Amino acid sequence: MSLEKIKIQLKDNSIREYPKNTNAKDIVQSISTSLYKSALAVKIDGIEKDLSTEIDRDCSFEVLTIESKEGREIFSHSSAHLLGQAVQRLYPKALLTVGPVIENGPGFFYYDIDFGDDKIVPEDLIKIEKEMEKIVKENLEVRREELSIPSALQKFNSMGEKYKVELISGFKSETVSLYYQGEWFDLCRGPHLPKTGLIKAFKLTAISGAYWKADASNRMLQRIYGVSFLSKKELDEYIFTLEEAKKRDHRKIGKELDLFSFQEEAPGFPFWHPKGTSLWNTLAKYIRSECLTRGYQEIRTPMILNSDLWKRSGHWDNFKENMYFTDIDDQDFAVKPMNCPGCNLIYKYHLHSYRDLPLRFSELGTVHRHELSGVLHGLFRVRAFTQDDAHIYTPLDYLGKEVEDLIDFTFTVYKRFGFTEFKTFIATRPEKSVGKAEDWEFATKALSESLAKKNIPFSIKEGEGAFYGPKIEFNIKDSIGRLWQCGTIQLDFSMPERFELEFTGNDGKKHRPVMIHRAIYGSLERFIGILTEHFEGKFPFWISPNQLRILSVAESHSEYSIELANLFKSKGFHVELDLRNEKIGYKIRDSILKKVNYLLIIGDKERDSNSVSYRKRGEESTNTLSREDFMEMLHKELEN
Repeated sequence: MSLEKIKIQLKDNSIREYPKNTNAKDIVQSISTSLYKSALAVKIDGIEKDLSTEIDRDCSFEVLTIESKEGREIFSHSSAHLLGQAVQRLYPKALLTVGPVIENGPGFFYYDIDFGDDKIVPEDLIKIEKEMEKIVKENLEVRREELSIPSALQKFNSMGEKYKVELISGFKSETVSLYYQGEWFDLCRGPHLPKTGLIKAFKLTAISGAYWKADASNRMLQRIYGVSFLSKKELDEYIFTLEEAKKRDHRKIGKELDLFSFQEEAPGFPFWHPKGTSLWNTLAKYIRSECLTRGYQEIRTPMILNSDLWKRSGHWDNFKENMYFTDIDDQDFAVKPMNCPGCNLIYKYHLHSYRDLPLRFSELGTVHRHELSGVLHGLFRVRAFTQDDAHIYTPLDYLGKEVEDLIDFTFTVYKRFGFTEFKTFIATRPEKSVGKAEDWEFATKALSESLAKKNIPFSIKEGEGAFYGPKIEFNIKDSIGRLWQCGTIQLDFSMPERFELEFTGNDGKKHRPVMIHRAIYGSLERFIGILTEHFEGKFPFWISPNQLRILSVAESHSEYSIELANLFKSKGFHVELDLRNEKIGYKIRDSILKKVNYLLIIGDKERDSNSVSYRKRGEESTNTLSREDFMEMLHKELEN
């Protein structure tokens, strides 16, 4: 080893000296034995590297564990390699394509594989898992090798790996890297875990079809999804959550409660049935009332706008592949994927003074975005959805206060629905973006300072901001521990510049406002999907589309049942009548399955005394009240 020294700057900014070409794992071990045991990889000058990397220069140095986003991704991607090796041991003719890490869907990683004529079925996953377990027990060392492009092409050509050849042929670099596990290797930029034995627990969760390069003209492959963990306990907890999630699947509950449907005539576009529309309207009414008390003015903007607008806003260059287009009078128009450009036109329609600002426009605006059919998923991923959008125009010196008020607003809404645990992020500038570097830096700092003032802890999502500005992302934790990203607060210096938005300051001069994009639900469709799974369809009384169901014991009780239904409907309650000629026990069981908040059972006693006998959801006892007292009880529940 060289006697020449290099300086290593650790995450706490301390500096340590080591001999040149010291191995990264030796540096980690010198820092902390416990840290070494949990280390998966390192970051050298911000770039992820294997633990086996030799360091030959002064650099910053960070250890990656499973607790970090990068560490989690490295662990998951190494698990994908474990899957790939097991598949090619069992199916030697299988051709691997790509095996990336994912954040959503039925797993943390997947591998798209061409099995040729040997199509696999779900039962085959057990056999593949057993082979993966063997590879883990072998505890194979993982090593990296670099090859020139011609050498790599020759190597994969000789093996008949046509997909790898196609990938390598598209690379612009002079070399590529391979990762070996025992006899097996795969094309990959890395980094990876040092040994296969670190992957202690995993499960293959699903199989689906996927076109090569997401192009329907290419061959259909088989996609195997999987999850992996450092311990069996974590895996067991995940499987429990997965099973619980299946029971709560909003698509299943939505069908059972008759809330919404998806039809072949409009894939990816939800059809809202009467009860689902009732739920949708309740959420819309609530957010409108909250906006009204905070000084928002509601607007509506057109669904289709000229392409020149989208070029001016930046969406044409940064979002075009997700947009729908049409021709009107020989001109290009686009269906709006976002509401903000139309809102800017309303702002620009009038002259504004500093006395008018902050100016808050809210809009329940329906937007359309083209999503590939393979990623459509109930209400969670659709092609048309309605955002509880707002755009706020503020002078720079009001920015911090406005963001702080928006943070309070957001948590007020979430707590109203019973969400009490949150995780908050700041998403920073992505590679594909617009605007000046100093504006991005100022905006990111403003967001972090606002969260700090509210004593709200946050993490950073590097490079995941909107193309026009950084944002705060609010994640809510549901009843089975899953995190859902919903609301955002986004700062935008770019669009006011592009649209030449102005206001007259108290100095008599023209100034640019800062634009804040804000959504709290995110979209009503997705938020309803989250609520459905969070409550398992047992909605709180105030938003429930199944508040009351009136059951007649016999035909002679129908008239009074109808009278009650009309009374409660006139007071704004959601009421359903069941006058069927069925036994009352059958009607009660059916109503329980419909997750009704209150069952009203009407027989002779109730009819003759102008009373109601009711059973609350989740309770077995039946109580009797006068209809006036019952009405008062319902109003109190709404107030609470």
